[in-house]
Amino acid sequence: DIKHRTLNIEPVKLFGTDYPTKDGSCVRDYVHVIDIAQAHILALETIEQLSGRAYNLGNGEGYSVLEVVEAARKATHAEIPVKISPRRAGDPAVLVASSRRAKEELGWRPKFPELEAIIESAWTWMKKHPKGY
Repeated sequence: DIKHRTLNIEPVKLFGTDYPTKDGSCVRDYVHVIDIAQAHILALETIEQLSGRAYNLGNGEGYSVLEVVEAARKATHAEIPVKISPRRAGDPAVLVASSRRAKEELGWRPKFPELEAIIESAWTWMKKHPKGY
């Protein structure tokens, strides 16, 4: 968890640097919690018409682990150390969600599509709530 590691300056473990990605680290899709909550509300509002439907939620953009660390460094103004570790078995190089169905059926669109905005928002909240809720 970036908050814990940033405040305690513990290294973020980077599992593998030899993936076939632009910087060798895994790529994942990140979604702001507000966007996830909004999708849940929209799904509840349409539950009578679309009951039992499954939706993938994502921004459709992948960011590497190293890009996440760099964005966290920028938002927190902290030098977040990285510890390179071996790959974990079963970790795919890239996982990015298609939210096409959620967009078409629910009208869902992420309000925080950029990684920097997601991390900046999370960091602002964490600074206001240093002990959590």
